[in-house]
Amino acid sequence: MSMPRAAAIVWTSPLLLFCLLGSARAEEADLILHNGKVVTVDPAFSIRQGLAIKGDRLIGVGRDEEVLKLRGPGTRVIDLGGKMVLPGLIDSHTHPTGACMIEFDHPVPQMETVGDVLDYIKDRAEHLGEGRWIVVRQVFITRLKEQRYPTRAELDRVAPKNPVLFSTGPDASINSLAMRLSGIDKDFKPDGPGKVEKDPVTGEPTGILRNLTRYVKTTNTGPKPTQEEQDARLVALFKDYNSVGITAVIDRNATDTALDEYQRLLKADKLTVRMGASRGVGTTGPLEKIADEIRKVAAHPLRRQAGPMLRIVGIKMFLDGGMLTGSAYMRKPWGVSRAYAIDDPEYRGVLFIPPDRLEPMVRATVEAGLQFTAHSVGDGAVHALLDAYEAVNKSTPVAPTRPCITHSNFMSREAIDQAARLGVVVDIQPAWLYLDTRTLAPQFGDARLRYFQPLRSLFAAGVTAGGGSDHMQKIGSLRSINPYNPYLGMWVAISRKARDYPGRLHPEEALTREQAIRFYTINNAKLLFLEDQVGSLEVGKLADLVVLDRDLLTCPEDEIRDSRALATYLNGKLVFEQAPPTRANAEPAPSR
Repeated sequence: MSMPRAAAIVWTSPLLLFCLLGSARAEEADLILHNGKVVTVDPAFSIRQGLAIKGDRLIGVGRDEEVLKLRGPGTRVIDLGGKMVLPGLIDSHTHPTGACMIEFDHPVPQMETVGDVLDYIKDRAEHLGEGRWIVVRQVFITRLKEQRYPTRAELDRVAPKNPVLFSTGPDASINSLAMRLSGIDKDFKPDGPGKVEKDPVTGEPTGILRNLTRYVKTTNTGPKPTQEEQDARLVALFKDYNSVGITAVIDRNATDTALDEYQRLLKADKLTVRMGASRGVGTTGPLEKIADEIRKVAAHPLRRQAGPMLRIVGIKMFLDGGMLTGSAYMRKPWGVSRAYAIDDPEYRGVLFIPPDRLEPMVRATVEAGLQFTAHSVGDGAVHALLDAYEAVNKSTPVAPTRPCITHSNFMSREAIDQAARLGVVVDIQPAWLYLDTRTLAPQFGDARLRYFQPLRSLFAAGVTAGGGSDHMQKIGSLRSINPYNPYLGMWVAISRKARDYPGRLHPEEALTREQAIRFYTINNAKLLFLEDQVGSLEVGKLADLVVLDRDLLTCPEDEIRDSRALATYLNGKLVFEQAPPTRANAEPAPSR
C-alpha cells in the first residue's frame, strides 16, 4: 500500500470516529412516549407501544424497551398509561379565514327553528338601527325544525325598516326592503341560471331566490377588523383545531388574502396546523383568461417552493349547487318538494359550468401540474366532472395530479369505478349524512340514496377518500357550521347513523374502525400530497400525533363520537394539552 493512501486512512480515522459518536448522540430522543397503544397507520396498520421524537421527527416506533433505549440525560419521558396514540388528524375541507370571523363583533346563537332565526333578526334590527343590512348566512333550512325558509312576511314583521338577507348559499329569502334596494320585482330577469319564486295567484315575488343571491346588494354593517384582530381570531381557530387532535387542514377555496395571512402566521411561528390550499378560481369570462389564472396559481411560490407547513395543492371551482338548498345537479329530477320549495317536477338542480367549458378548464389545470377540484354535490355534477377527467386523460394522464371531487355526496357504481380507474380522489363530509339524512330520505327515497357517501365501496375500489367538515362558520368543533369534530365524523362513517333518523342509512357503506382512522390520517395526507411526511407514525416522518382518552378500536361504537384529545403534537411540539374538565369549559356533544 502506498504511503499517501495509508496516511489518508490514518488521518480520516478520527473523523470517522467523530461522525459515529455524533450519530450516536443524534439518536438520543428529546421526547419518548411509552406504555401506550400507538396506532401507526402504516401499510400493515401496525400497533406499537411507544415512540421517540428528536426535533421534529420520529426516530423510534416500537416496543417500550426499543424506544426507551433512545433515552438520554435530557430526554423527557411520558408514561401514556395505556392511552391510544394516533397520527395527527387531518381535515380535507375547511374555510378557516372566513369561519373564524363570524362572531368577531357579536355572538351568533344556535338557530334550530324559524322562530330562532326571527328572534335573532329582530335583535339585530334593534341593535343596528333602521336602514342597516341584516345578513344571516349558512343557517340551512334542512336543519331547521320546520325545514322551510322564513317568509317575506315574517322577515318584514321582525325587521320592517331593515333590509334582510337570509342566505343558504346561492339561494336565499329576503324581505320587501331588500327586494326594493336590489331591484328585484316581478319583472326581474336574471342574466344566467336562477329563478325568482313567485306567488302563483298574484305573480309577485315570494322573497325566495334560487341561485340569485349574487343580485342582493348588501352592504357591510359590522366593524372592520384590523390585521392583528384577524390574525388573532385565526390563531384561536387553529388552536381549537388542535384541541380535537387536528394537525393539518386544507382550505378548499383559498384567496390571495388568505394565503398571505397563512404566510404571515408561519413567519411569526403562530401556525399550529399544516395548511394545504385549493386556490379558488372563477369560472366566468373568456377561457384563456381562466387558463392564465390557473397558470398564475401554478407559478405561486407556495406551489413552486412548497414546504410541509404551507402549500398550494391545486385549484377549486364550483360545478353545481347544494343538497342543503335544493340546487345540487342531479341525473334525475329532484321531485316536487315543500322543504326545498321545488314546484317544477322536471327540475334537476343547477350546473354552473357547461361541459364544453369544464373540459378546457380541467385540461389547463392538469397541464399546469395542479390538482383540479370542484364543488360537486349531485350525481349529475359528479358524472360531469368524471367525464371531463376522462376526456383530458386521453391525451394527458390526470392521475399524477390527483384530480379530486369535492363533496361527491351522490355517486353511482359507475362513478366509483371510473374514479378508481382514473386515479381520482374524493373529499367527503360525513357530518352532512348525520345532519341532513332526515330531509334527504323522504325527498329521494332509500333507493336513490344507495350511493350517498358510499365510503365502503370507495375504499374497496381503491379510491382515496379523505374525511373533512366543510367548516364555514364559528369556532367550536360541535357548534360550528359545519361541525369539524373528527370523532363525530368517524362515528358517522362507522355507524351510518343520523340525527332524528331511525336506523342506519345503507349500513353496507359503513367503514370499519381501521378505515375510519385512515380516512382522517393517511388518506388526507395523500390529498395534501404529504403522505411521505405525515399521516402515519413511522420512523423518519414528522412527529404529528394525538393522544386520546379512549381506544377507538375497542370502545363501544356510540362512544367514538365522545372521544377527546388529551394532547396534540405538531412537529414534535405540544400544541394542545387538555385541562381537567370543568362545567365552564366542557363542550356538549350534539343531540343524539
